Amino acid sequence: MDAQKVNIKKILPVLMAFFVMSFVDLVGIGKDYVNDDLHLSGFVLGFIPFAAFIWFFFLSVPIGILQSRTSKKFMLNIGMGVTGLGLLIPFFIYNYFMVLVAFALLGIGNTIIQVSANPLIVDVVPDNRKSSFLSFSQFVKAIGSMIGAPLAAVFVSRFGNWKLEFLVFGVVSILSVLWLGAIKIEETEQKEVKATLGSSFKLLNDNFVLLMVLSIFLVVGIDVGFNAHSGQFLISQFGFDIKEAKLGRSVYFLGRTLGTFSGAIMLTKISSRKFFMWTSMLGLVCLIAILFFKSHLIAWVLVFLIGLAVANIFPLVFSITIEKHPTRGNEISGLMMMAISGGAFIPLLIGWVSDISSVALGMSILIICMIYLLSVSIYSLRR
Repeated sequence: MDAQKVNIKKILPVLMAFFVMSFVDLVGIGKDYVNDDLHLSGFVLGFIPFAAFIWFFFLSVPIGILQSRTSKKFMLNIGMGVTGLGLLIPFFIYNYFMVLVAFALLGIGNTIIQVSANPLIVDVVPDNRKSSFLSFSQFVKAIGSMIGAPLAAVFVSRFGNWKLEFLVFGVVSILSVLWLGAIKIEETEQKEVKATLGSSFKLLNDNFVLLMVLSIFLVVGIDVGFNAHSGQFLISQFGFDIKEAKLGRSVYFLGRTLGTFSGAIMLTKISSRKFFMWTSMLGLVCLIAILFFKSHLIAWVLVFLIGLAVANIFPLVFSITIEKHPTRGNEISGLMMMAISGGAFIPLLIGWVSDISSVALGMSILIICMIYLLSVSIYSLRR
């Protein structure tokens, strides 16, 4: 890719894939509405997000290997197609079993999209804009995440059917497949190493790659963990009522959305390694502060700033790692997407600690995660 030229015609359909990527966040909305409709136990409802996110652990690396033998664009279209199919199922066939099938397909499709979209956006943007566009792509994803809940509420209030949102997003997914399929993209090929399962995991012998993969595991854990437990934390720590506590998630997503947008701009002026260090430091300070302050106003500010800090760490870690191993993009993407499973394990750990002690102590696990991220950012900067 030319170091200066930005080809909007090629970039836009790839950015649209990041909007489709956000549809996995419908898991939370779907879980709530399925509970209202079918009145299931919490344990049974827990299989809905499990059905979606378990695939990151099992499929990410194999998809990265398959992608090295086909193409990023082909796999991305497969992922968006599977996502569209999963989203359409609940609208036409609605029972608990088919909901699980739908979210399993949504998770499989999202896993493919996550593996394919990040390295493909790197292929279609100038070399000096990679970190910036990776952050902007997360801004596009954040927009999709933000509109999910309000849009579902609109469909319920206007038509009495929350599943209309799944129909609309399913159609959007299919249209995105057609759009990307119509665009010709020249991809960077892996000329030095042919990806295999062994070569992918062998990359973990590189200490730098291992540190970065663990960083993805922990930053996704922070993101999902804070979302899952922030409501209960705000109630116990600050005395918020339930309605106020739910608003905390909206404030957090607002911080994330503005963070990805501002990060895309700032990364045109600041090196990705320095930005990684400063944003990790901001996150650590805010996570510590929120455990000690009692003011409601300060709580809102800190929740917003935590979202702002977490927003860019994922794309930063990805781009920094690709810089070191530019010919191993498929394998690195697979390993890092597998690490998204941190979003399943870290929240469980927070919940377990909260049950045996307190919510505040459970949330302190996020501080430990952020200390690790700050340490890795300093290490990468020195290298």
